[in-house]
Amino acid sequence: MDGRGRRGADKGVRYRTRIEDGQVYVQSDDGPLLVGDAAAVIEAVGGPAWTIDYSDWERERYPDLDTSDQGLVVDVRDMLAAMEHDGGFVESLRALPEQPRGDDDLSPRMGLFVGKLLENLQSGVE
Repeated sequence: MDGRGRRGADKGVRYRTRIEDGQVYVQSDDGPLLVGDAAAVIEAVGGPAWTIDYSDWERERYPDLDTSDQGLVVDVRDMLAAMEHDGGFVESLRALPEQPRGDDDLSPRMGLFVGKLLENLQSGVE
């Protein structure tokens, strides 16, 4: 699959992320959607490497949680480039401005993307 699909027609359609010329793009029905500078995304999550860690709270709250990846260091750029998104997320990205507001370092669009990347990083490797 090329990462494209009919808008809303197939709930199983996944849209790929790619990095090209230092910029992060998410595929959409209308072509690539610019998220922003890859280096800024990586910096926003704390740098190029992420160590998977599970808190005591997570271990207690979810006793069946597979924590075998505890301590594994992942490459953030690789994780970001491997991300896939559903149509709702892509439409949410599209609706947000791609330029930062006021003194913000990240645009609202990049902020949403960084939030999803952090969620993926925090949930470990499957």
